[in-house]
Amino acid sequence: MRFFSNSVASATLLAATLSQAQILINEQSFGHSGRLSAADGRITHFSISGQPQHPEILSNKIILTPMAPGNQRSSIWADSPLTRSTWVADVDFRASGPDRAGGNLNIWYARRGKEEVGTNSVYTAGKFDGLVLVVDSHGGSGGMIRGFLNDGNVDHVSQPNVDKLAFGQCSYYYRNLGRPSQIKLRQTISNFRVEIDGKLCFETDKVSLPAGYHFGITAATPDNPDSFEIFKFVVMSDSTISGEQNKGQEHTSRQHQPDGHNHGQQQQHGGNTNDYTHSSPDQPADIFQTSKEQFEDVHSRLQFASHQISSVYEAVSKHHQMDERRSEEMKHAVDSLRHELAALRQVGDLQTKMRELQAEIHSMHQDMRQKLTTHGESLEAKLRNHHGSLAQAMSDSVPGHGKLMFFFVGTQIVLLAGYVVYTRSRASSPKKYL
Repeated sequence: MRFFSNSVASATLLAATLSQAQILINEQSFGHSGRLSAADGRITHFSISGQPQHPEILSNKIILTPMAPGNQRSSIWADSPLTRSTWVADVDFRASGPDRAGGNLNIWYARRGKEEVGTNSVYTAGKFDGLVLVVDSHGGSGGMIRGFLNDGNVDHVSQPNVDKLAFGQCSYYYRNLGRPSQIKLRQTISNFRVEIDGKLCFETDKVSLPAGYHFGITAATPDNPDSFEIFKFVVMSDSTISGEQNKGQEHTSRQHQPDGHNHGQQQQHGGNTNDYTHSSPDQPADIFQTSKEQFEDVHSRLQFASHQISSVYEAVSKHHQMDERRSEEMKHAVDSLRHELAALRQVGDLQTKMRELQAEIHSMHQDMRQKLTTHGESLEAKLRNHHGSLAQAMSDSVPGHGKLMFFFVGTQIVLLAGYVVYTRSRASSPKKYL
């Protein structure tokens, strides 16, 4: 009995640990087991194509685009879709080439990537449904990593400027480093995150990629090409239940529940119809006669506990995400209302200040008018007094007409008298003869 209790406790602890552990998905990965290719020169679970040359598969890497010739297009696509809703994808790549070489590397997560995308890049792909992460020298920079989304309605070929469709980006110099670079794409319940060499490139909580899409990598080069090499592509997930199994569990729970109970449970749990109360029936301990029977019972209960913990964790995470979104929406609404109230308050203050300014200008106008009138009257009085004093001074300094006439007549009489005296004296004087 003690052994059974300890086993159940250990199983519960192990289930809680497994619910957070990352599990490798072999059907979506290559390059993690030492040797890259199989005995026949192919990569298991992946389809590889290229034009005009087929990519070269070596023991430790695959060369999507060689150093020569240029204008090469290559692709590698997973044969099966990813059935997990949360995952982590690691890509180790290296780009080498001359100084003015170019090209782009595209990491895809598309619904029908092999059929819709093929060997195309983000610039030559038509309509696709999914995500693409592009590594290239965008805009003449040393290097850029950008993310693009498409719901299958946007034709990238017909877009005049595809670069404007990017929802996230970061600068990264990736050429001729002499070592592989690691890009990590992480999809959780709450956000989508891209890391490069262990550092954050960009992340967003607005992107949630569904399960059932295919991973793929394409590369394209111009006349002067870069060589893109892929060393590893590994996909892991912390979810023990695939997207298809989750859909099946929801469908089963809907079938076994009455309509009224199902409707009430959907309202209570926000649409999550997983049946958390369905478990193995309780049985007495004495029916387990062998350790094998005990192990099988512990194993079944461990699987059930792991599945239930994962389901509860996902439900709690979804509710937490919804609460965060509602909190952000409420915060944005409050901030918007606060800004609007502040704007209205500023408008009222502005109107008050305008009224005060208008009254002040009116008062200044009255004062200036009064001062100008007073100044004009004072100036007029001063000019009148000045003109009067000037006329008086001129009249005092200038002699009268009578005096002037007397002066001229007297002068003439004096001159005439002098002349008469002179002539008489000259006539009376003796004449001298020579």
